[in-house]
Amino acid sequence: MEKKKVYLTLQNGKVFEGYRFGANGEAVGELVFNTAMVGYLKTLTDPAYFGQIVVQTFPMIGNYGVIESEFESDKPHLSAYIVREYCAAPSNFRMEGDLNSFMQKSGVIGVYGVDTRELTRILREEGVMNAAITDKPLSEDAKTRLTAFAVKNAVQSVCAPDKKTYPAKEGKYTVALWDFGGKNSTIADLTARGFNVVRYPAFATANEILSDGADGVILGDGAGDPAENTQIVCEIQKVLGKKPVFGFGLGHQLIALALGGKTQKMKYGHRGGNQPVKYLPNGRVYISTQNHGYVVVTDSVKEGAVNFVNANDGTCEGVDYPSYNAFTVQFAPVSCSAAGEENILYDKFISLIEKEKKNA
Repeated sequence: MEKKKVYLTLQNGKVFEGYRFGANGEAVGELVFNTAMVGYLKTLTDPAYFGQIVVQTFPMIGNYGVIESEFESDKPHLSAYIVREYCAAPSNFRMEGDLNSFMQKSGVIGVYGVDTRELTRILREEGVMNAAITDKPLSEDAKTRLTAFAVKNAVQSVCAPDKKTYPAKEGKYTVALWDFGGKNSTIADLTARGFNVVRYPAFATANEILSDGADGVILGDGAGDPAENTQIVCEIQKVLGKKPVFGFGLGHQLIALALGGKTQKMKYGHRGGNQPVKYLPNGRVYISTQNHGYVVVTDSVKEGAVNFVNANDGTCEGVDYPSYNAFTVQFAPVSCSAAGEENILYDKFISLIEKEKKNA
């Protein structure tokens, strides 16, 4: 394949030269990095990357091809994908195609041959910044305009369009999953654990969710700035205290806002499958999967108690709201289980449901 040169221009003026793979075209987005060593298909199809250009720190990507069952949504939502090296000839007995062809078909612009270690260092030292991918070097005028880009309307761009039911084989409880741009693996995990799931779109009303009579409400993950979702936050306020509630990812942040807390943008976020979180009640550390650029400000939590913190930077990773029969975590709930162990988060949610049923 003929190499086609492309330019990656950062908001700070730094320019990297690389080569194209995937779709043709130009892109502008928020440049972020992901530290996961596996799961590139999940990264490509995770709705939480809406509006972002993702740098993969692991050096080779694409070696096991494309496997649709690994997708987190029906299509990619990121703006572009940057790797050190992509594998043009993958080998895996499950694969249904190669990465380059998939990205071409999906309209995802890719860049390879870039020093991703240097890119990551820049983002760690200077923070997340905007970037552009172009066929020709940007003019000084265009570089200045990079600053104006911002990820907007993320939730409404990636959330599920309608209500849908996912029954479990042996479902004991029915939960309402409020979807702000969640992942397929969340629904699969819930049904595997015996929850019948009714997924509601992001802009469903509290009345609609409560009137359907679910045993509990789960606020799932999603994309963008949580503070942008003022209408959704108002609806969440009407649900809290009415049913047991479990929030994670963006849901964790939205519940904090609904109860008077604050969120702020992080310097470079937590993105990858290796984020250590400490459970304060017993000091145990879990290695979690995360993908977020905003965090709940610990000192702003007045209605609850912080019970998980990030072991690297001390940021808020979870909050208990006992007076509202609710709790939240920043990371993927599946992180709190291991082979031969129950999941402490789902167990806690079930105990809240059972307690409510007993007291009804």
